[in-house]
Amino acid sequence: MKIEKRKKGGVTIFDLKGKILIGEGIDELREAINDSIKANEKNLILNFDHVPYLDSTGLGEVVRSYTSVKKEGGMVKIVNLTQKVHDLLSVTKLITVFETFEDEEKAVNSF
Repeated sequence: MKIEKRKKGGVTIFDLKGKILIGEGIDELREAINDSIKANEKNLILNFDHVPYLDSTGLGEVVRSYTSVKKEGGMVKIVNLTQKVHDLLSVTKLITVFETFEDEEKAVNSF
């Protein structure tokens, strides 16, 4: 998995590209989130536009990221869920935990 980080209006956006699976993408996501916390970047958006799939371990890492950032006084929001990832979040009821958006501008403005 590849992660591209960019800023928009005081919000840090992570463009995630690829699958988030056990052994693939987990460490990269954890490191990117932890680096942002250390840099005092606490308003984060995870852009799932190019994430075709994540497994239970990947889902666990997304939840861990959310919890870590929230504990530091920040917030993680999700934008551009693919249908498979949206279905997974719905089945696990995590769709009610995360604030999700279909439009990046709306997500940025929600902070």
